[in-house]
Amino acid sequence: KFFLSIVEELKKDVAAIEASPSGFSGISLPLPGIPEVDESELSGATSFVSAEKPSVSGVQTYPAPKVASGLEDKLLPNTDAAKIKGAEDSVGKPVTHQSGPLHCTGEAVYCDDINAPSGTLHASLILATECGGIFEAIDKEAALRTPGIVGVFGAEDIDILGGENKFGPIAKDETVFLPIGERIGYVGQVLGVAVGETLDSAEAGARAATIKYGSPSGPIPVSIEDAIACNSFYEATRHTIARGDKSALEALKEMKDTTGPAKVGDLVKVSGSFRNGAQEHFYLETQSTLVIPTEGDTNLTVFSSTQAASHTQESCASATGTPQSKVVVRMKRMGGGFGGKETRNCFASSAAAVAAKRINRPVLLTLPRNVDMLTTGHRHCFLSKYHATARITENGAKLESVQLQLFSNGGWGMDLSGPIVDRAILHSDGVYYFPNFGIEGVACKTAQAPHTAYRGFGGPQGIAAF
Repeated sequence: KFFLSIVEELKKDVAAIEASPSGFSGISLPLPGIPEVDESELSGATSFVSAEKPSVSGVQTYPAPKVASGLEDKLLPNTDAAKIKGAEDSVGKPVTHQSGPLHCTGEAVYCDDINAPSGTLHASLILATECGGIFEAIDKEAALRTPGIVGVFGAEDIDILGGENKFGPIAKDETVFLPIGERIGYVGQVLGVAVGETLDSAEAGARAATIKYGSPSGPIPVSIEDAIACNSFYEATRHTIARGDKSALEALKEMKDTTGPAKVGDLVKVSGSFRNGAQEHFYLETQSTLVIPTEGDTNLTVFSSTQAASHTQESCASATGTPQSKVVVRMKRMGGGFGGKETRNCFASSAAAVAAKRINRPVLLTLPRNVDMLTTGHRHCFLSKYHATARITENGAKLESVQLQLFSNGGWGMDLSGPIVDRAILHSDGVYYFPNFGIEGVACKTAQAPHTAYRGFGGPQGIAAF
């Protein structure tokens, strides 16, 4: 923007000098050439902040009860409000949100705002910076020498606790901490956790840990196209639906697309592909967990910004070898979720729980925004390939056949990719009816953080393809 704005100012200055050279003593002509900028890029010099904007206004109204006074205006004798003298029913009327005043004043307490108990430690994840190779070793000595560091924990500590390193909402194909000797699936995979007296010491300790990586081997599919090329799929997620004339569906791919004008009675065919991009949840509070061991470290109380307390309870209990009945998960206020805290908080909560139980002190783990975006997955991006036909009639085109393939980028863990692909399949045709209808969907396994639920849960991707 700075370069473009300077070029625009130079144009004006040069034009003024060339129009009246005598007014600019000491400047000789001809002047040096001005850098050339493509016309399509000149809009980059403008700023929407200072640009004049049209006058706008907004009004929020609440609907009146239909066309006449109805039940919304009446205080029915059997309601709780009617039992309280002077009370009014609030059905159909604007009511202040219960937490509204706290939100507006900043007094609402989120997970990271909780007054932590005395002795609470801070945690920072140790993440892989390479992928495709073997996780050969981790040198904790430099981390442990960092001032304020209390401990560094990994897969071996889960074994000491008698816990289970594997977790996942459907297929248990992820690890809380990747064990040494296993292949690193994606940049950002959790290898361990450093715990310190302060957040700064914990983060410094995590950075000080030295990781030894093996040379990458085999394919490392990142995109959907990469996964298709190397046949990297979660086959358990592959589902199909078909109805109508199967021979017509099979012939679709062999038909050539229609070009030129069509007349009544013609069968018109189109084909192509459509993409849905990924989307970051960007909730207000990042994944945050405070774990407090109690009763001689046999019980755990977990404060977590989660959409699924039961998933968090199960994963923390499993990782620490604690009976599930002795793990209590509390969630007062989430700080935004949109699907991103349904399952993807479990690895962070479990990491904090393992550290808390090993050291028998409370541990707080709140992911920095960049770490949250790197490790927690996004809305699934989709690649949709289609072939469709319609019969031209005197009343317009009548839909006849469609064959659709849906590929989603599931990342390195299955998470909820199966149900998300299923919903994309089931929602895809929406209000449209094709007598001959065929669709197949599958999630691709790629070298990205496992992708997860997001509002719409696959439905928007399927509908958008149509």
